[in-house]
Amino acid sequence: MSTGEVAQQTVSNTTAVRPFRVSFPDAALIELRARIQATIWPERETVADDSQGVPLAMLQELARHWATDYDWRKVEARLNALPQFTTEIDGLEIHFIHVRSAHDDALPLIVTHGWPGSVIEQLKLIEPLTNPTAHGGTAEDAFHLVIPSIPGFGFSAKPTSTGWDPGRVARAWVELMKRLGYTRFVAQGGDVGAFVCDRMGEQAPAELLGIHSSFPSAVPPDVAKALHAGDPPPSGLSEDERRAYEQLLAQATHRAYTAMMATRPQTLYALEDSPVGLAAWIIDHGDGSGQPGLVGEAIQGHPDGDLTRDDALDNITLYWLTKTAVSAARLYWENRVPGFVAVDVSVPAAVSAFPYERYQPPRSWTERAYHNLIYYNQPAKGGHFAAWEQPQLFAEEVRAAFRSLR
Repeated sequence: MSTGEVAQQTVSNTTAVRPFRVSFPDAALIELRARIQATIWPERETVADDSQGVPLAMLQELARHWATDYDWRKVEARLNALPQFTTEIDGLEIHFIHVRSAHDDALPLIVTHGWPGSVIEQLKLIEPLTNPTAHGGTAEDAFHLVIPSIPGFGFSAKPTSTGWDPGRVARAWVELMKRLGYTRFVAQGGDVGAFVCDRMGEQAPAELLGIHSSFPSAVPPDVAKALHAGDPPPSGLSEDERRAYEQLLAQATHRAYTAMMATRPQTLYALEDSPVGLAAWIIDHGDGSGQPGLVGEAIQGHPDGDLTRDDALDNITLYWLTKTAVSAARLYWENRVPGFVAVDVSVPAAVSAFPYERYQPPRSWTERAYHNLIYYNQPAKGGHFAAWEQPQLFAEEVRAAFRSLR
């Protein structure tokens, strides 16, 4: 299998691949701390749980740590220790991490983050995927890894016109992989990154060998219609299908952010003005475990995750420093494909249904959406941020998912 190399010489500046480093001035970090300390707080919630939103005490403790003890420079150094690049695709500068395995026959893989994620979500995957022999795998499990920032997120440029939906991102990713010399590759995604993978699967470019989703869109249309109406589950569902229905129905109270970003993203000015406001918005993302979300997992402890408070702050701080809260939210506005509703994908597809994801899609639903299902598994651990929470387990899932395509 020919995997190619990073382009070192290009015929024009528009196709050039340029090295990239992260470097924010001290003044930006000083301003961040000052804004955190100047936060005007509301009164405490009137309940003893998170049913009204992110608890005041949790957010105040996070803010105290963020303003006094947190060190952004550590994650900056971690990013800069990796091969990072930018290149212009379809008029936008795209940022990506590109780590080639020492194993020449490694399979090229592009991994797409979600919201409220970033490339930081995938950093723990790099070593297990590119250097599997040091992480419980074999040389045959190796991947050449490309981790891009979605346009409007992190270090990629922000779209200045409409049209950058997950389908357009999918086409850009194919161009990116070809520009790097990869003529055969696979793709993986979670959250909105899974939507990008789904669009790649539907577009079925010749170079794409298959996809892996940790956030599959597999809900049959009739089930989705009942969910939208808030109705009881349709008759005839199996036990696991009914459980998935109940999981999705319960998620309705944790999806207010989705409705806002899908309809009125420009109204979210406060996210660009207040770091604590941004943190609260991201924290309240939630997952299927009943935990209060991203930082709740880190502070209170996910049932089986290993996120730390600083992991969460690395990601929130990236959004703040790059001023991408609103531009990232617009991807929801751009996406006109209903979330979770079954796709029509015929390329080889693999699905990992993690137990603390928003819902655990039954195999019966999954097979109807992904017609060439080459791998399906329900891991014992992991939630919405599985690649971040359980990187070793997630890497093992990715290896197994694509093993038949090598």
